[in-house]
Amino acid sequence: MTLNGWVQILIYFVLLTLITRPLGGFLFRVFEGRSTLISRVLGPVERGFYKLAGVDAKAEQHWTSYTLAMLVFNLVCFVALYLLQLYQNLLPLNPQGMSGLTADLAFNTAISFVTNTNWQSYGGETTMSYLTDMLGLTVHNFVSAATGIALAVALVRGFSRRSGKTIGNFWVDLTRCTLYVLLPLAIVAALFLIWQGMPQNLSAYTDVSTLEGAKQTIAQGPVASQVAIKMLGTNGGGFFNANAAHPFENPTALSDFFQILLIFAIPAALTNLLGRMVKSELQGWAIYSAMAVLFFVGVTTCYWAESQGNPQFAALGIDQQASSLQAGGNMEGKEARFGIARSTLFATITTDASCGAINSWHDSYTPLGGMVPLVNILLGEVIFGGVGAGLYGMLAFAIAAVFIAGLMVGRTPEYLGKKIEAKEVKMIMLALLCLPLANIGMTALAVVLPQGLSGLSNAGPHGFSELFYAYASATGNNGSAFGGISANTPFYNITLALSMMIGRFAFIVPMMAVAGSLVVKKHTPASAGTFPTDGGLFIGLLVGVVIIVGGLTYFPALALGPIVEHFSMLAGNLY
Repeated sequence: MTLNGWVQILIYFVLLTLITRPLGGFLFRVFEGRSTLISRVLGPVERGFYKLAGVDAKAEQHWTSYTLAMLVFNLVCFVALYLLQLYQNLLPLNPQGMSGLTADLAFNTAISFVTNTNWQSYGGETTMSYLTDMLGLTVHNFVSAATGIALAVALVRGFSRRSGKTIGNFWVDLTRCTLYVLLPLAIVAALFLIWQGMPQNLSAYTDVSTLEGAKQTIAQGPVASQVAIKMLGTNGGGFFNANAAHPFENPTALSDFFQILLIFAIPAALTNLLGRMVKSELQGWAIYSAMAVLFFVGVTTCYWAESQGNPQFAALGIDQQASSLQAGGNMEGKEARFGIARSTLFATITTDASCGAINSWHDSYTPLGGMVPLVNILLGEVIFGGVGAGLYGMLAFAIAAVFIAGLMVGRTPEYLGKKIEAKEVKMIMLALLCLPLANIGMTALAVVLPQGLSGLSNAGPHGFSELFYAYASATGNNGSAFGGISANTPFYNITLALSMMIGRFAFIVPMMAVAGSLVVKKHTPASAGTFPTDGGLFIGLLVGVVIIVGGLTYFPALALGPIVEHFSMLAGNLY
């Protein structure tokens, strides 16, 4: 660990904090239907969309109608993307002549991008045509992100409205988020990335001769436009198989820093949106602070573990050069241009959020260093989290925290002026329990079936970590891979897709039921007996609940993977 590394981490966090309030204010004005700097230009476009679709922008929906609209929209998106992949060989904008995908791979990828997971069982530059990349994957990067943000806003309305029956209009929220927020920011981000050297064209791949006389094919295409929304929408699906480690997808140190800032920008701003909507920005900063504490715990642990390296390098008598390199930290699987600090910062951020982008190989991390990204995902990616998903995930834990506090003092718990009763707690527990059901359940299935074990390339606890990480990533809608698994098989494509659907929709529906239950309740003014939820005590309780719930749920599985691998490494056993 170096001073330079810590300075980079602190500069990142300071910049994130500085943009949180202004961006949160902009989001607040957009979803409240207020005027913004771009309303004069985009307002007529928005109204034109409603007219074409037959949507009454003033008509709001009950939580059941809101949720049904979201589910139907996602079903249509899935079918469209599935068919596009199957028949891309018959469609234009395919200069490399990419063939249509197999049914199981198309199924997995369609579910992946619809659920904002962006798990990739394929190599981007060797599988997808330009039309599939733009009309299919990039479009779904926008709408899946907008769906998550819309759902978070709908849940916040359940808290903020004094009493009512509706939580907004899904079609209006989806349109405003895409048109006013994601599209303008993505255009600016894409232009910045093009300036940094990222390709943006529709040219065929270029064949060149190397200095040794060998032939090399240089892949290119509409990269910047996809990467901009991949990061801003916490999608993570790379244009190239090497993702953000590829020099075309991450050309410079500045582009690397800019991309990780994009990942957290909207999730952080949504905490300020929460505060503004409930008329107490301190409530938003309390949620932000809890996320920040968990973020620093993760990045510190990961940075420390990778800086220590593997003590067995010297013990095994490896040559002095290799030993000295390891003494400076574990650089295996990392780019020299980013180093350990930026690699571990990127790994922590991308797994705090539901973003599968990577600029280093998590499979090459030390056991404890690799455990941090895994734990981030297992906690539900509530540490800032994905766009929308992080906020409504953290609010689930916040409700659980005030419920526990209420049990301690024998008083009906309240949060943001609404009483938390049996129905809300049951829905929260249902949402939280569906995640371990999918990631632990699917992992248990894979470790006992030959179809699951045949995909592993590593044995022992490291192989278990690879397998567990895959299903955790799918269920958490993250999309990053630990590595070491041949996932493009019917077994993995189908089981991972099922995990993605459970992690997205089985969590969302109970949370929308909570929104519907809260919105009809009258606002309860704070009294002397009300537990304050905007101070340090609540922040500590919330952090504790997140860690304890995660620890009780996942510690046995972690003990079988990274924890036992760490002690094995200290004993001289490597995998």
